[in-house]
Amino acid sequence: MLSPLDAIDRRILKILEDDAKTVAKTIAEQLNMTKTPVYERIRRLEQEGYIKKYVALVAKEKVEPSITVFSFISLEAQKGPMMDAFVGMVRKFPEVVECFVVGGEFDFLLKVVVKNLDAYYDFAKQKIATLPNIGAVKSAFVLKEVKDENRFPLL
Repeated sequence: MLSPLDAIDRRILKILEDDAKTVAKTIAEQLNMTKTPVYERIRRLEQEGYIKKYVALVAKEKVEPSITVFSFISLEAQKGPMMDAFVGMVRKFPEVVECFVVGGEFDFLLKVVVKNLDAYYDFAKQKIATLPNIGAVKSAFVLKEVKDENRFPLL
């Protein structure tokens, strides 16, 4: 059973969201605590799944040029097994960095990162369009990214 988060847990999570390399000693200093209870709290947060993993956020614009595309996908039928099959196949595509099941006009929203428009065309034609039960695909191309936050708004 998960332990409820208290104010200190939330502050620890916020500090680690800002910089996952922050060590327990530094966190303890910021919270006016000693290192051991902070370390134990971090370990508990990890064990209970509040902290899923630690990652490095890559400056993609420095690595190579790319474009981000949001693909809105409608299936021909919204039956559970068909939706599960779609999700299973989409998880295998490295171009898809995020996938959401959504309500409304579309069934899925994919965040796709590719090298350029030609690469997106190839992805859409050779991967998405070949999947079974695809009803429609609509795309929105990101012109400029104005905010890129990978954090949960801890209150």
